[in-house]
Amino acid sequence: MARDILKTLKAEHDQLRALFAELGETTDRGVKKRQSLLERIESALIPHAKWEEEIFYPAFRDRADRDGQQVYAEALTEHHAVEKTVIPEVHAASPGTPEFAGRAKVFGELIDHHATEEETTMFKMARALFNAQERAELDEAYAEWKESAGAQAVMAGEKAKAAVKGAVKSLTQ
Repeated sequence: MARDILKTLKAEHDQLRALFAELGETTDRGVKKRQSLLERIESALIPHAKWEEEIFYPAFRDRADRDGQQVYAEALTEHHAVEKTVIPEVHAASPGTPEFAGRAKVFGELIDHHATEEETTMFKMARALFNAQERAELDEAYAEWKESAGAQAVMAGEKAKAAVKGAVKSLTQ
């Protein structure tokens, strides 16, 4: 099967949906399972989101018409809302509490909403803006980037920021 960045991103969306579904089935007593699932979600989500923000979205925006540029702006704003508000809120709650469960549910719902919009709107536009070879090249570049030291540094930095923001939020609530 030919490489295609849109298929790769869709597969990652599906993986995240499955992880959030599993998280939603946990109970307050499943602290270790919740912590493990949150770690897995962030390990899948952070590189995906950062690469979209730094590579895919700008390439999309540069080729898009006005409607596509609006889709770009919506997608980027959703990323920022999750990064700056939702993830810190989840980290501010103890995993063994209903607060964590509620915040994690909202986190999952926002990711599902965002992924569905990307798949039905942005990806449809991207198929017209990028030919199969370009989508394959983007997919290869993404795979290489995920294995790079730069990606590992981004991951560590984003996790540290989320932890600090979560700690600050938990102290100010």
